[in-house]
Amino acid sequence: MFERLEQIEARYEELGQQLAQPEIISDQQKYQKAAKQHRDLEAVVHKFREYREVTTGIADAKAMMNETDAEIRAMAAEELATLEERLPAIEDSLKLLLLPKDPNDEKNVVIELRAGTGGDEASLFVAEVFRMYTRFAEQHRWKVEVLSSSESSVGGLKEVIAIIEGDRVFSQMKYESGVHRVQRVPATETQGRVHTSAITVAVLPEAEEVDVKIEAKDLRIDTFCSSGPGGQSVNTTYSAIRITHLPTNTVVSCQDEKSQIKNREKAMRVLRSRLYEVEMERQHELQAKERKQQVGSGDRSEKIRTYNFPQNRLTDHRIGLTNHQLAEVMEGKLQPTIDALVTHFNSERMKAETESVA
Repeated sequence: MFERLEQIEARYEELGQQLAQPEIISDQQKYQKAAKQHRDLEAVVHKFREYREVTTGIADAKAMMNETDAEIRAMAAEELATLEERLPAIEDSLKLLLLPKDPNDEKNVVIELRAGTGGDEASLFVAEVFRMYTRFAEQHRWKVEVLSSSESSVGGLKEVIAIIEGDRVFSQMKYESGVHRVQRVPATETQGRVHTSAITVAVLPEAEEVDVKIEAKDLRIDTFCSSGPGGQSVNTTYSAIRITHLPTNTVVSCQDEKSQIKNREKAMRVLRSRLYEVEMERQHELQAKERKQQVGSGDRSEKIRTYNFPQNRLTDHRIGLTNHQLAEVMEGKLQPTIDALVTHFNSERMKAETESVA
């Protein structure tokens, strides 16, 4: 591990020197590429230097323990205890930083929310969870654009598909995929009984054209008139688009825009992301270690979280996390939950990596 860290540090220094060279500065493409590589290595190098500083301090403190002066030995013992306490956390951070990065972490996401069991109540919860994600996105200064939506008769959403664009969106949102269960008294419930409903959330890394090649001959494109809730007409022109990918029978529709061209563009973004996810899942199935990591980490058939409104309680079943700030979470204060998920699954990756080496 340390030989690899020294190589990373040498590369970091080399890139730093390149960034000061006039021929690199004058070529924006080369400069941006070198700057990104330099930035990507920065956290590892800083942590490695901290590790080296602490281990050197430990060695120096141990040497000072041989001094004849009792006061110096006492100072050395105190310093040694402090440094040895810091070392394990630094080593764990280094191991984590050296894990292979998820290539999708930098990507935007296509997020799909659908009402499941619970009828109207489930559709109302889809709208509320989508609002929660929108508020969370605002805190990160991400952009949310609705690609497709279908309203229910009570003002909820049967389905909503949106793209979230910004810095490292997938790295934060990827553990939101799964079944989200809600427990509360619906507005229409006259007996005051708590009902349980469910919705599904899918978070897909947005695929670029270079990630997924789609042949025109593999597509069937149909146009139709847009319609609103309850069948009411929204648009009398054939601007809505339905695209069918024939080899996989994947169907995507978009009717939010009045322009057929814009609807087609949005539908293609969703289609690319769905096909990309299918390919990623296929690759994961070929790798036993990756498959082990995926267990419990966002399977859409799995209940991942419960929102209990009467008790103001949110429970994430994958990691045993419970908090009683549900009202705040629904306002978009989701970061503590996401941080806990990222920490847990990174720890699982570290364990899997250690077992594979052993």
